[in-house]
Amino acid sequence: MIMRIWHGWTRREDADTYHAMLQTEILPGLHRINGYLGTHVLRRDSGNDEVEFITITTWDSWDAIREFAGADGTTSVIYPKAHELLTRFDEHSEHYEGTWVP
Repeated sequence: MIMRIWHGWTRREDADTYHAMLQTEILPGLHRINGYLGTHVLRRDSGNDEVEFITITTWDSWDAIREFAGADGTTSVIYPKAHELLTRFDEHSEHYEGTWVP
């Protein structure tokens, strides 16, 4: 399993809208990609005017990741409507091989 980790930040007043968009519009679309296994969404109020989001998507292969993110597999994929809500974000995602231990 490969975990793809990405960080993005919104203004505090846009955080709920962005979070809902992740759950209802963005992440459900990933199920169309063969090899996508699911996502963890982490959210943290940073104490200033921003809220940080971390998405950890899980994939069964690099081929699946490249289908999602393009040839190099690391470039961030930003949904156009989400781009308007983000104040900043990682240009590239980090990847880790992992296992699930219940």
